[in-house]
Amino acid sequence: MGRILAIDYGQKRVGLAVTDMLHISANGLDTVSAHEVLTYLEKYIAKEPVEKFVIGLPKQMNGQDSDSMQYIRPFATALQRKFPEIELVYVDERFTSVLAHKAMLEGGLKKKDRQNKELVDKISATIILQSYLESIYNL
Repeated sequence: MGRILAIDYGQKRVGLAVTDMLHISANGLDTVSAHEVLTYLEKYIAKEPVEKFVIGLPKQMNGQDSDSMQYIRPFATALQRKFPEIELVYVDERFTSVLAHKAMLEGGLKKKDRQNKELVDKISATIILQSYLESIYNL
């Protein structure tokens, strides 16, 4: 049984989060630049078994795909080509950035730290992953 790896894909940065081997907890992994993410994942997967990718699916309030799907779809296609043996699923990511900022505020982070976009992306990926875990285990 491998880890589940969540991806909060953005045009500039990609937030990553991963489960433990038993799929009990979601933990922030890293934030990498969008053009380096496939290389980063290749190195990570060489060291750690990954059984599933969970990609944040940006939706509008009416349920339609957001404009950012125009660059997420090509990334997902490239990801599936590079790692065809790893399942890929999408998870609604509406409000994850808002939830990330709220978590940072409630965690007592200073304003300067809350403005760190890399940290926001990593926390957003963790929220996406936690949401996925809750959905499959009916929590």
